[in-house]
Amino acid sequence: MKGADAEARAARYLQGLGRTVVAQNYRIRGGEIDLVTLDGPVLVFTEVRHRSSLRYGGAAASITPQKLALMSRAAQTYLLREHGREDLPCRLEVLTIDGPAETGLVTLIPVE
Repeated sequence: MKGADAEARAARYLQGLGRTVVAQNYRIRGGEIDLVTLDGPVLVFTEVRHRSSLRYGGAAASITPQKLALMSRAAQTYLLREHGREDLPCRLEVLTIDGPAETGLVTLIPVE
């Protein structure tokens, strides 16, 4: 349930920034997008990473190049399946929560 708590907090946080959540836990074979939001006309694909303790590094340390590649592939699939095209304005980001899911530090990291 901890992952669900972090994703729920992330959704509330992004809504507080004025975004609209359009999809959660969008799955394809071999990948998933935790949250898809609209930031004005731009679709934003967000991976949520949570670490309750810094013992093994913070949440950002859990982001691997492989995870980012899978996230990119899932985003492209979402665009094709849900909108019939890949050329819509969009971006990828990672939202990290370090500490308790409900009160920990939230950081948004753009993916280049």
